[in-house]
Amino acid sequence: MINKRIICIVGPTACHKTETSIELAKRTNGEIVSVDSVQVYTGMDIGSAKPTIEERQGITHHMIDCVPIDTPEFSVSRFRVLALQAINDISSRGKTPIIVGGSGLYVNALTFPLGFAIPRNDEIRKEMESLYDNNPQDAFDRLIAVDPITAARLHVNDKKRVVRALEVYACSGKSLSSYGNDFTNESGNIAPCEPLMIGLDMDRKLLYERINLRVDRMIKNGLLEETKRIYNTGYDAKLPAMQSIGYRQLFAYFSGEYTLDEAIEKTKLDTRHFAKRQLTWFRRDKRIHWHDVTDYDAVKDDMLTELSTAASDWMKG
Repeated sequence: MINKRIICIVGPTACHKTETSIELAKRTNGEIVSVDSVQVYTGMDIGSAKPTIEERQGITHHMIDCVPIDTPEFSVSRFRVLALQAINDISSRGKTPIIVGGSGLYVNALTFPLGFAIPRNDEIRKEMESLYDNNPQDAFDRLIAVDPITAARLHVNDKKRVVRALEVYACSGKSLSSYGNDFTNESGNIAPCEPLMIGLDMDRKLLYERINLRVDRMIKNGLLEETKRIYNTGYDAKLPAMQSIGYRQLFAYFSGEYTLDEAIEKTKLDTRHFAKRQLTWFRRDKRIHWHDVTDYDAVKDDMLTELSTAASDWMKG
């Protein structure tokens, strides 16, 4: 028997997911569970586009501010445990769990009967870590050669995932992507949750314009100062949180690698590339019902009426 029914709102960054989820939560007695790999960190607020208290409009949000920045690893399995606790709590109070964000891996962790494709091999992992530490670009180039699909969704600075992908290939001779990006559905278990999958997308040119404007707005709202406080704390640059888009580029500015203008433009470029990778991921998921939000103001009311009806029917089973 499937554990819990949930509503999932997914899509690329800067595509009205936050606004839509909050309005849907108000109409369906819902609470929101974030599936964002940066919003879990306390203190990384502006750069992660974490909704402010005012923006949340009284809707309870979960999986935000869960762990400190210096957490050495926040794994998919840990996310799944904490998110399922939140989902169970929401459901137990008769409310609708609305899962929102752009991390396809986190969404899959909740909605597929997943088991890890290849168990961790410490000896091989150390070998791949040594390769990466010696020359990250060489390690990334190797990944491109053996698993171009996984490489396309990663950044060269994402050591943890690059190393894991190389480890899987070294252990099995098969690419990580062939296992469903580190997961397999062959465990025989049931999915933790049964989702109604809702996707938001828009014209690519407009999406990229929105991304550029959002980065400018983040700078205006204090991203530079927020990142400087984190930088001055002296965290290990290899921490997963330190690889996050926006922060990583501004760290390079503080260390003299970029000018401020270069760091801002690099943030915009990397965010646009990230959005493209998100779309590539989600487009493969045939469960998703897509909605075009290119003209959001024009379609918002009708779309929310449709979504709230669908969500209510879904939760009733």
